Amino acid sequence: MPKSRVRKKKSAYTPPEALAERRAVKVGPKPWVAPLMLAFFLLGLLWIVVYYLTRGDLPLMRTLGPWNLLVGFALVGAGFVTSTRWR
Repeated sequence: MPKSRVRKKKSAYTPPEALAERRAVKVGPKPWVAPLMLAFFLLGLLWIVVYYLTRGDLPLMRTLGPWNLLVGFALVGAGFVTSTRWR
């Protein structure tokens, strides 16, 4: 019986150096996102609690009136928006 031809084996693929380096560098979460998110949450909660405990008697809070709730919830909302950047 005739012998089949022996094929040359191809060498294993090696990616170019630049591509290998890009794969090695991983982009992690920004270190400022989590502290900023927590700061927004706590500041918003603190704003609402102080507004209720002082009954809006502080000078700035007296000027804003019932809009203080909007300020507090806007700060909490900013915390939620910032949390979407956290991985």
